[in-house]
Amino acid sequence: MSEVLFDLEHEYDAMLNQGIRLSGEDRDFFVAGRIQDLKAQLPRSPRRILDFGCGTGNASNYLSRTFPGAQVVGIDTSARALAYAEEHFASRNIRFETVADFRARDEFDLCYTNGVFHHIEPAERPGALGAIRGALQPGGYFALFENNPWNPGTRVVMSRIPFDRDAQTLTPPDAKRLLTDNGFEAKLPVRSLFYFPRFLSGLRFLEPSLARLPLGAQYYVLAQK
Repeated sequence: MSEVLFDLEHEYDAMLNQGIRLSGEDRDFFVAGRIQDLKAQLPRSPRRILDFGCGTGNASNYLSRTFPGAQVVGIDTSARALAYAEEHFASRNIRFETVADFRARDEFDLCYTNGVFHHIEPAERPGALGAIRGALQPGGYFALFENNPWNPGTRVVMSRIPFDRDAQTLTPPDAKRLLTDNGFEAKLPVRSLFYFPRFLSGLRFLEPSLARLPLGAQYYVLAQK
């Protein structure tokens, strides 16, 4: 997670929107879509949630609203991003800290991360997964969301976003294998999201039935410690 990725909210928004505007939607549409689908797959509502690579805190805030009463902790490498998150989203149920200061053990029953691991060097991914696994309670869930390199639209979008151009993407089987090789159990099928852009939104009712077809713009693996 490079320090420069999320230095300033307006810079990050401008770069992200440069890519995703091809879909006709904004960042909040995708945040909501991911978390709502995840909520439907979880067997119970989490009480303590780790947002790994929280950036400027938007997903942390949405996680808090989606799971009322849950305690959410967002962590990131960028102090400036965390300062923005603290100013705009910190509350009784949401707090933020740096990755370097994070020391939790067996504390969380859900970890959420989106678009982070393609920015982590492959040799460093097991270490990041070890930190996540250590922070989860036994039986806790890890939801790993990633951009899908098998989707042509995703490749176009990522080529338009400066901080994603050199990313080392993971295919859905790669992501599932990465988790199982590092101590997680991934019993459920990988789920794919976001098949249709806004101009084809009339077809979005089909997306739940397409979730097991690994061709959506994003996918996630839901695994357990």
